[in-house]
Amino acid sequence: MGRKPSGRPTSFDIAYEAGVSQPTVSRALRGDPSVSEKTRERIREIARELNYTVDKNASSLRSQRSNTIALLFFEDETADESGINPFFLAMLGSITRACADRGLDLLISFQRMEDDWHTQYQDSHRADGLILLGYGDFSLYSKRLDQLVAQGTHFARWGSVRSDTTGGTIGSDNLGAGRLVAQHLLARGRRKIAFLGHADSHYPEFAHRYRGLCEGLEEAGIGAAQVPQFDAITTEAAGRDAARALISSGQEFDAIFAASDLIAIGAMQALADAGRKVPGDVAVVGFDDIPSASLTVPPLTTVSQDIRGAGKRLLETLLAKIEGETLPDARLPTQLVVRGTSPAEGDD
Repeated sequence: MGRKPSGRPTSFDIAYEAGVSQPTVSRALRGDPSVSEKTRERIREIARELNYTVDKNASSLRSQRSNTIALLFFEDETADESGINPFFLAMLGSITRACADRGLDLLISFQRMEDDWHTQYQDSHRADGLILLGYGDFSLYSKRLDQLVAQGTHFARWGSVRSDTTGGTIGSDNLGAGRLVAQHLLARGRRKIAFLGHADSHYPEFAHRYRGLCEGLEEAGIGAAQVPQFDAITTEAAGRDAARALISSGQEFDAIFAASDLIAIGAMQALADAGRKVPGDVAVVGFDDIPSASLTVPPLTTVSQDIRGAGKRLLETLLAKIEGETLPDARLPTQLVVRGTSPAEGDD
């Protein structure tokens, strides 16, 4: 269709080889969902075979877009100098890959509450839209999200789908994950399960993990009042402090579900200091499956989130918004990764 291939490959050459129109090729290379995935992949394959590259300057002039996405990390407390939660560092790879697949550039920076993100990126035409990772206290952060919506800023974010009404949110099924942990620990013979992590509207993802745990335990006749809960943000120090408070409270417990791996790792340190053996005395389950989770002694049982799917869906959601379309919010499935901190009975 169109013309035979010329010396220097163009989108018309790809259209000829693929048997489609040139506009279809352009949409496919942008990752437009109006073109089927099968056709998009065939067009990408032909483009690779022809060594075709997009002229981004010409494309930007035609579309008045930068063909650039800004990825903004919320600055967290960390043990190192990165200031980035290791779970979000792991997600960086999937977002970078998703952008590369669509021929987009990626800017990376921090999001700070005192900054005007839309002015620095979208309004200055440095980026066509924002992907936001992390948020701290959601009761404060949600006001900024409402502001971005009112200003017409294109953004997609990773967070709690159930607590966010701004749209463009991708997150994990935290309720389902909490139930999964409850079922796992009950099957291991543990019935006195404590939760470490905030469980209120300030940290909705943690709250949903706690609620899922309680719902799973209630099915076994264990009420929420029987589940000790101690606040902790996502740091090892907070996990140590929360576990020490749990131990000092005198409440009996034979398992801990931590709202994040960093909290779990800190809790394990506190348990060791108190002479409590893991998993013999206390089984421990974390959340996120960060790289260090498999390096603890014993290795940490944890809930793994769909990092690759998250990066792809975040970008798809953002691009849809840029095109004036709307994709529904999505809760992605989780998976329990069983390791040495919660082995089957008899394997301690």
